[in-house]
Amino acid sequence: MPIIVNLDVMMAKRKMSLNELSDRVGITIANLSILKTGKAKAIRFSTLEEICKVLDCQPADILEYVADEEGKE
Repeated sequence: MPIIVNLDVMMAKRKMSLNELSDRVGITIANLSILKTGKAKAIRFSTLEEICKVLDCQPADILEYVADEEGKE
């Protein structure tokens, strides 16, 4: 998938655990884990906003677009 989730990188930079982020954002650990591992198919803007607020970052710090090799010639 060409969208890479760098949530674990931002959490490490902020020295924040999955449990702490889950508590502060108000999302279950299971759902946060799905997002963190890149297995999520979507994210609500309200959830992204809250994560950015708690981690004091921008959406681009968490989500990254990488061109798919198939589309390149």
